[in-house]
Amino acid sequence: MAMTRLDYTVNDRWEQIPAGISHKDVSAVGVDSKDRVFIATRHPDIVIVYERDGTFVTSWGEGIFGNTHGITIGPDDTVWVTDNRDSVVRQLSQKGELLQTFGVPGQPTDTGYDTSGKPEIHHNETVVRSAGPFNSCCNTAFGPNGDLYVADGYGNARIHRFKPDGTLVHSWGEPGTGPSQFHIPHGIWVASDGKVIVADRENDRLQFFSPEGEYLYEWNDVQRPTALVTDREGLIYVAELWRPVEKGQGSFVHGYGTEDLPGRVSIFEPDGTLVSRFGASHTDRGAAGNFIAPHGICVDSHGDLYVSEVSYTYGVRPKRVGEECAAHQLQKFTRRRSA
Repeated sequence: MAMTRLDYTVNDRWEQIPAGISHKDVSAVGVDSKDRVFIATRHPDIVIVYERDGTFVTSWGEGIFGNTHGITIGPDDTVWVTDNRDSVVRQLSQKGELLQTFGVPGQPTDTGYDTSGKPEIHHNETVVRSAGPFNSCCNTAFGPNGDLYVADGYGNARIHRFKPDGTLVHSWGEPGTGPSQFHIPHGIWVASDGKVIVADRENDRLQFFSPEGEYLYEWNDVQRPTALVTDREGLIYVAELWRPVEKGQGSFVHGYGTEDLPGRVSIFEPDGTLVSRFGASHTDRGAAGNFIAPHGICVDSHGDLYVSEVSYTYGVRPKRVGEECAAHQLQKFTRRRSA
Protein backbone atom coordinates (compact mmCIF):
# COMPACT_ATOMS: atom_id res chain seq x y z
CA MET A 1 0.00 0.00 0.00
CA ALA A 2 1.40 3.42 -0.93
CA MET A 3 1.97 5.86 1.89
CA THR A 4 0.06 9.14 2.02
CA ARG A 5 2.16 11.97 0.68
CA LEU A 6 3.47 14.27 3.41
CA ASP A 7 3.01 18.02 3.37
CA TYR A 8 3.96 20.54 6.03
CA THR A 9 3.34 24.15 6.95
CA VAL A 10 6.62 25.58 8.24
CA ASN A 11 6.99 28.02 11.13
CA ASP A 12 10.56 29.18 11.72
CA ARG A 13 9.44 31.59 14.47
CA TRP A 14 7.51 29.02 16.49
CA GLU A 15 9.63 29.42 19.64
CA GLN A 16 8.18 32.17 21.86
CA ILE A 17 11.36 32.80 23.78
CA PRO A 18 10.84 35.17 26.72
CA ALA A 19 12.80 38.31 27.47
CA GLY A 20 16.00 37.63 29.34
CA ILE A 21 16.70 34.28 27.64
CA SER A 22 18.65 33.80 24.41
CA HIS A 23 20.73 31.15 22.68
CA LYS A 24 22.99 30.81 19.66
CA ASP A 25 22.36 27.14 18.84
CA VAL A 26 19.66 24.56 19.45
CA SER A 27 21.65 21.36 19.51
CA ALA A 28 18.73 18.97 20.07
CA VAL A 29 14.97 18.73 20.48
CA GLY A 30 12.62 16.15 22.02
CA VAL A 31 9.00 15.79 23.07
CA ASP A 32 7.45 14.20 26.16
CA SER A 33 4.24 12.22 26.57
CA LYS A 34 2.19 15.43 26.69
CA ASP A 35 3.82 16.83 23.54
CA ARG A 36 5.75 19.45 25.48
CA VAL A 37 8.89 20.36 23.56
CA PHE A 38 12.32 20.26 25.23
CA ILE A 39 15.25 21.94 23.52
CA ALA A 40 18.92 21.77 24.44
CA THR A 41 20.67 25.05 23.69
CA ARG A 42 24.20 26.38 23.55
CA HIS A 43 25.47 29.82 24.54
CA PRO A 44 24.14 29.32 27.17
CA ASP A 45 24.00 25.55 27.66
CA ILE A 46 20.56 25.03 29.14
CA VAL A 47 17.27 23.22 28.54
CA ILE A 48 14.14 25.20 27.63
CA VAL A 49 10.62 23.75 27.69
CA TYR A 50 7.69 24.88 25.54
CA GLU A 51 4.09 23.88 24.95
CA ARG A 52 3.39 22.56 21.46
CA ASP A 53 2.09 26.00 20.40
CA GLY A 54 5.47 27.54 21.30
CA THR A 55 4.42 29.01 24.66
CA PHE A 56 7.32 29.14 27.12
CA VAL A 57 7.04 26.86 30.16
CA THR A 58 10.38 26.92 31.96
CA SER A 59 14.15 26.75 31.58
CA TRP A 60 16.88 25.19 33.67
CA GLY A 61 20.39 23.75 33.61
CA GLU A 62 22.68 26.73 34.19
CA GLY A 63 26.07 25.48 35.33
CA ILE A 64 25.32 21.79 34.71
CA PHE A 65 26.45 21.23 31.13
CA GLY A 66 29.78 21.63 29.38
CA ASN A 67 28.34 21.45 25.86
CA THR A 68 24.83 20.16 25.27
CA HIS A 69 24.61 17.78 22.35
CA GLY A 70 21.61 15.45 22.42
CA ILE A 71 18.32 15.34 24.30
CA THR A 72 15.95 12.38 24.66
CA ILE A 73 12.80 12.14 26.76
CA GLY A 74 12.66 8.76 28.47
CA PRO A 75 9.66 6.43 28.84
CA ASP A 76 9.04 7.94 32.30
CA ASP A 77 9.35 11.51 30.91
CA THR A 78 12.72 12.11 32.54
CA VAL A 79 15.16 14.11 30.43
CA TRP A 80 18.42 12.58 29.17
CA VAL A 81 21.07 15.01 27.92
CA THR A 82 24.35 14.00 26.30
CA ASP A 83 27.28 16.32 26.89
CA ASN A 84 30.05 15.88 24.34
CA ARG A 85 32.48 18.20 26.14
CA ASP A 86 32.14 16.47 29.52
CA SER A 87 31.78 13.02 27.84
CA VAL A 88 28.78 12.04 29.97
CA VAL A 89 25.07 11.31 29.77
CA ARG A 90 22.91 12.94 32.44
CA GLN A 91 19.39 12.00 33.53
CA LEU A 92 17.36 14.90 34.91
CA SER A 93 13.83 15.43 36.13
CA GLN A 94 11.47 17.66 34.20
CA LYS A 95 12.35 20.37 36.71
CA GLY A 96 16.07 20.01 36.00
CA GLU A 97 17.03 18.02 39.09
CA LEU A 98 20.07 15.83 38.40
CA LEU A 99 19.11 12.18 38.95
CA GLN A 100 22.15 10.28 37.72
CA THR A 101 25.21 10.64 35.52
CA PHE A 102 26.67 7.98 33.23
CA GLY A 103 30.40 8.52 32.84
CA VAL A 104 32.81 10.79 34.70
CA PRO A 105 32.72 14.47 33.68
CA GLY A 106 35.91 15.55 31.98
CA GLN A 107 37.43 12.07 31.85
CA PRO A 108 37.05 10.71 28.29
CA THR A 109 38.23 7.21 27.55
CA ASP A 110 41.42 6.74 25.55
CA THR A 111 40.77 6.23 21.84
CA GLY A 112 43.56 8.38 20.41
CA TYR A 113 41.10 11.13 19.46
CA ASP A 114 42.87 14.44 18.86
CA THR A 115 41.43 17.65 17.43
CA SER A 116 44.63 19.69 17.52
CA GLY A 117 45.87 18.93 14.01
CA LYS A 118 44.59 19.57 10.50
CA PRO A 119 42.53 16.60 9.31
CA GLU A 120 42.60 15.08 5.86
CA ILE A 121 38.94 14.09 5.96
CA HIS A 122 37.61 14.88 9.45
CA HIS A 123 38.99 15.03 13.00
CA ASN A 124 37.30 11.69 13.66
CA GLU A 125 40.08 10.08 11.61
CA THR A 126 42.27 10.31 14.73
CA VAL A 127 40.12 7.72 16.54
CA VAL A 128 42.50 4.76 16.27
CA ARG A 129 40.65 2.33 18.56
CA SER A 130 37.32 1.92 20.26
CA ALA A 131 36.99 2.09 24.01
CA GLY A 132 34.40 2.03 26.75
CA PRO A 133 32.02 4.85 27.66
CA PHE A 134 32.55 7.71 26.75
CA ASN A 135 34.59 9.99 24.51
CA SER A 136 32.57 12.99 23.27
CA CYS A 137 29.29 11.04 23.21
CA CYS A 138 26.50 12.29 20.96
CA ASN A 139 22.94 10.97 21.42
CA THR A 140 20.73 8.46 23.24
CA ALA A 141 17.67 6.32 22.51
CA PHE A 142 15.46 3.88 24.42
CA GLY A 143 14.54 0.35 23.45
CA PRO A 144 11.05 -1.08 23.97
CA ASN A 145 12.22 -2.78 27.17
CA GLY A 146 13.61 0.47 28.62
CA ASP A 147 17.29 -0.17 27.84
CA LEU A 148 19.31 2.92 26.96
CA TYR A 149 21.48 3.01 23.83
CA VAL A 150 24.21 5.65 23.53
CA ALA A 151 25.92 6.71 20.30
CA ASP A 152 29.47 7.43 21.46
CA GLY A 153 30.59 9.37 18.47
CA TYR A 154 33.05 12.18 18.00
CA GLY A 155 35.91 10.68 19.97
CA ASN A 156 34.85 7.02 19.85
CA ALA A 157 33.28 4.55 17.42
CA ARG A 158 30.93 2.58 19.64
CA ILE A 159 27.34 1.98 20.61
CA HIS A 160 26.77 1.23 24.30
CA ARG A 161 23.70 -0.45 25.74
CA PHE A 162 22.78 0.19 29.38
CA LYS A 163 20.12 -0.85 31.80
CA PRO A 164 18.23 2.20 33.14
CA ASP A 165 20.18 1.98 36.41
CA GLY A 166 23.46 2.51 34.58
CA THR A 167 24.60 -1.10 34.25
CA LEU A 168 26.51 -1.53 30.97
CA VAL A 169 25.08 -4.52 29.07
CA HIS A 170 27.43 -4.53 26.08
CA SER A 171 29.07 -2.34 23.43
CA TRP A 172 29.87 -2.74 19.75
CA GLY A 173 31.62 -0.92 16.93
CA GLU A 174 35.09 -0.05 15.66
CA PRO A 175 36.54 2.77 13.52
CA GLY A 176 36.12 2.15 9.80
CA THR A 177 33.70 1.98 6.89
CA GLY A 178 32.62 -1.68 7.01
CA PRO A 179 29.60 -3.28 8.71
CA SER A 180 29.46 -2.42 12.43
CA GLN A 181 32.20 0.15 11.92
CA PHE A 182 31.68 3.89 12.35
CA HIS A 183 33.04 7.31 11.63
CA ILE A 184 31.00 9.36 14.12
CA PRO A 185 27.99 7.35 15.24
CA HIS A 186 26.12 10.60 15.80
CA GLY A 187 22.39 9.91 15.94
CA ILE A 188 20.56 6.86 17.24
CA TRP A 189 16.99 5.65 17.52
CA VAL A 190 15.25 2.38 18.32
CA ALA A 191 12.25 1.43 16.17
CA SER A 192 9.15 -0.15 17.69
CA ASP A 193 10.34 -3.60 16.55
CA GLY A 194 13.57 -3.15 18.50
CA LYS A 195 15.87 -2.44 15.56
CA VAL A 196 18.64 -0.02 16.54
CA ILE A 197 19.26 2.57 13.81
CA VAL A 198 22.54 4.48 13.90
CA ALA A 199 23.30 7.65 11.95
CA ASP A 200 26.88 6.91 10.89
CA ARG A 201 27.53 10.52 9.98
CA GLU A 202 30.86 10.69 8.22
CA ASN A 203 30.22 7.39 6.42
CA ASP A 204 27.02 8.85 4.93
CA ARG A 205 24.75 5.98 5.94
CA LEU A 206 22.25 4.56 8.39
CA GLN A 207 23.21 1.21 9.89
CA PHE A 208 20.53 -1.12 11.27
CA PHE A 209 21.21 -3.56 14.13
CA SER A 210 19.36 -6.06 16.26
CA PRO A 211 18.82 -5.07 19.92
CA GLU A 212 21.92 -7.15 20.72
CA GLY A 213 24.08 -5.24 18.20
CA GLU A 214 24.05 -7.73 15.32
CA TYR A 215 24.53 -5.93 11.99
CA LEU A 216 21.47 -6.31 9.76
CA TYR A 217 21.75 -3.92 6.80
CA GLU A 218 22.38 -0.30 5.87
CA TRP A 219 20.92 2.53 3.82
CA ASN A 220 23.18 4.80 1.81
CA ASP A 221 20.73 7.36 0.40
CA VAL A 222 21.59 9.87 3.13
CA GLN A 223 24.09 12.68 3.53
CA ARG A 224 25.93 13.21 6.84
CA PRO A 225 22.98 12.02 8.97
CA THR A 226 23.05 13.75 12.34
CA ALA A 227 19.83 12.62 14.02
CA LEU A 228 16.83 10.42 13.34
CA VAL A 229 13.50 9.45 14.82
CA THR A 230 10.58 7.18 13.93
CA ASP A 231 6.87 7.83 14.34
CA ARG A 232 3.94 5.57 15.16
CA GLU A 233 3.51 4.73 11.46
CA GLY A 234 7.11 3.55 11.24
CA LEU A 235 8.28 6.47 9.10
CA ILE A 236 11.95 7.33 9.62
CA TYR A 237 12.87 11.03 9.75
CA VAL A 238 16.53 11.94 9.20
CA ALA A 239 18.29 15.28 9.73
CA GLU A 240 21.24 15.65 7.35
CA LEU A 241 24.11 18.09 7.77
CA TRP A 242 25.47 20.45 5.14
CA ARG A 243 28.67 19.20 3.49
CA PRO A 244 30.60 22.12 1.97
CA VAL A 245 33.59 21.50 -0.27
CA GLU A 246 36.14 22.31 2.41
CA LYS A 247 39.19 20.71 3.99
CA GLY A 248 38.12 18.66 7.00
CA GLN A 249 34.53 18.28 5.78
CA GLY A 250 34.95 15.23 3.57
CA SER A 251 33.33 11.81 3.57
CA PHE A 252 35.19 8.66 4.59
CA VAL A 253 33.21 6.83 1.89
CA HIS A 254 32.96 9.37 -0.93
CA GLY A 255 35.98 11.54 -0.24
CA TYR A 256 35.76 15.13 -1.46
CA GLY A 257 33.26 16.00 -4.14
CA THR A 258 33.05 19.10 -6.28
CA GLU A 259 29.48 19.99 -5.33
CA ASP A 260 28.27 21.86 -2.27
CA LEU A 261 25.63 19.71 -0.52
CA PRO A 262 23.20 21.79 1.60
CA GLY A 263 21.56 20.46 4.76
CA ARG A 264 18.17 18.79 4.42
CA VAL A 265 15.58 16.46 5.96
CA SER A 266 14.65 13.10 4.43
CA ILE A 267 11.68 10.92 5.35
CA PHE A 268 11.58 7.20 4.54
CA GLU A 269 9.12 4.37 4.74
CA PRO A 270 10.29 1.42 6.86
CA ASP A 271 11.44 -0.40 3.71
CA GLY A 272 13.67 2.52 2.69
CA THR A 273 11.37 4.09 0.11
CA LEU A 274 11.89 7.85 0.09
CA VAL A 275 8.66 9.66 1.01
CA SER A 276 9.84 13.25 1.17
CA ARG A 277 13.03 15.30 1.06
CA PHE A 278 13.25 19.05 1.57
CA GLY A 279 15.27 22.03 2.74
CA ALA A 280 18.38 21.77 0.54
CA SER A 281 18.94 25.30 -0.75
CA HIS A 282 22.23 26.64 -2.09
CA THR A 283 21.06 30.24 -2.21
CA ASP A 284 18.90 31.00 0.85
CA ARG A 285 19.81 28.54 3.59
CA GLY A 286 18.31 30.74 6.30
CA ALA A 287 14.84 30.95 4.76
CA ALA A 288 11.87 29.24 6.38
CA GLY A 289 11.86 25.57 5.43
CA ASN A 290 15.55 25.51 4.49
CA PHE A 291 18.47 24.44 6.65
CA ILE A 292 21.96 25.53 7.59
CA ALA A 293 23.01 22.82 10.05
CA PRO A 294 20.27 20.34 11.00
CA HIS A 295 21.41 18.64 14.20
CA GLY A 296 18.32 17.41 16.06
CA ILE A 297 14.89 16.13 15.06
CA CYS A 298 11.72 14.85 16.73
CA VAL A 299 8.08 14.14 15.94
CA ASP A 300 5.13 14.65 18.29
CA SER A 301 1.94 12.58 18.58
CA HIS A 302 0.21 14.77 15.97
CA GLY A 303 2.89 14.03 13.38
CA ASP A 304 4.35 17.53 13.64
CA LEU A 305 8.07 17.73 13.03
CA TYR A 306 10.66 19.81 14.90
CA VAL A 307 14.15 20.38 13.51
CA SER A 308 16.91 22.07 15.51
CA GLU A 309 20.11 23.55 14.09
CA VAL A 310 23.58 24.53 15.27
CA SER A 311 23.59 27.47 12.92
CA TYR A 312 26.06 29.54 14.94
CA THR A 313 28.62 26.80 15.56
CA TYR A 314 28.54 25.42 12.03
CA GLY A 315 27.39 28.40 10.01
CA VAL A 316 27.92 31.85 11.46
CA ARG A 317 31.12 31.38 13.50
CA PRO A 318 33.15 29.84 10.63
CA LYS A 319 31.61 32.41 8.27
CA ARG A 320 29.87 29.89 6.05
CA VAL A 321 26.77 32.07 6.41
CA GLY A 322 26.25 35.66 7.49
CA GLU A 323 25.04 37.06 10.79
CA GLU A 324 21.56 37.42 9.31
CA CYS A 325 21.18 33.65 9.74
CA ALA A 326 21.97 33.70 13.47
CA ALA A 327 18.31 33.29 14.51
CA HIS A 328 17.73 30.27 12.25
CA GLN A 329 17.92 27.57 14.95
CA LEU A 330 14.56 25.85 15.41
CA GLN A 331 11.70 25.20 13.01
CA LYS A 332 8.34 23.49 13.41
CA PHE A 333 6.75 21.69 10.47
CA THR A 334 3.03 21.17 11.08
CA ARG A 335 1.84 18.11 9.22
CA ARG A 336 -1.11 18.03 6.88
CA ARG A 337 -2.23 15.17 4.68
CA SER A 338 -3.24 15.18 1.05
CA ALA A 339 -4.05 12.22 -1.14
